[in-house]
Amino acid sequence: MTYGRNPQRSPEDVNSSGKDWFTLFTVFARTQPQRRSQAPTGDAAQETADAFDELVSSLAGGGLGADDDAAQLRGIYDVSGMRAGADVMLWLTGHKAEKLQAALRALHRTDLLHTTEIAFSAMGVHRTAEFARGHVPAFSRGVEPEQWLTVYPFNRSYDWYLLDPAKRGKMLREHGELGQEFPSVLANTTSAFALNDWEWLLALEAPDLRDLVDMMRRLRESETRYHVRDEIPFYTGRRLNETLDALDVLA
Repeated sequence: MTYGRNPQRSPEDVNSSGKDWFTLFTVFARTQPQRRSQAPTGDAAQETADAFDELVSSLAGGGLGADDDAAQLRGIYDVSGMRAGADVMLWLTGHKAEKLQAALRALHRTDLLHTTEIAFSAMGVHRTAEFARGHVPAFSRGVEPEQWLTVYPFNRSYDWYLLDPAKRGKMLREHGELGQEFPSVLANTTSAFALNDWEWLLALEAPDLRDLVDMMRRLRESETRYHVRDEIPFYTGRRLNETLDALDVLA
């Protein structure tokens, strides 16, 4: 597995594509710890992983940007130990919400995940940014995923959308300037209005976990902090190179 940026599309390509860019984050937790001693090993483990990978390939179709029906898995993440009640997280991307819903159901039925329950799930969709058209999710540009990911939803303050647009724009630009101090971090911001209990979903990727910690700490110094009502829960984990690694996490 290689990591890096290598974008396939520009922000303008994304905004002018005529396509919707949906994303779905789902966290799974083990429900049968007693199954640990019965976890597949050897050939059985490889068969479980291969079956999952074959389904993932089938769901991806022609790939994001080329196939409107694609449901592409950006990664499986080990979120165990970061907080209670969470073991692995799947990150799906696609152009149709219903395709992501169907893909999630199919993946949950696999031998890899059928003994888990969903602990958290949230969908978002890219909408052209109000003040910065170039701010598009990294996944929509075809940027390769990084090794570490943190995902969290958030809601703005009740008065945020009633503020003078010029004032909102100024605060967001200052917020963005702080984020630019961390060039290794990839941002994936999507709208979640009416899709769940939140207004926005933010997924940040980085090659080093400490970059995410330092960036989140630095962003606390932005004036926009006065206009955040909720921003939990956080789910953070390392991208797994092989599906077999997920079996080990869930064993």
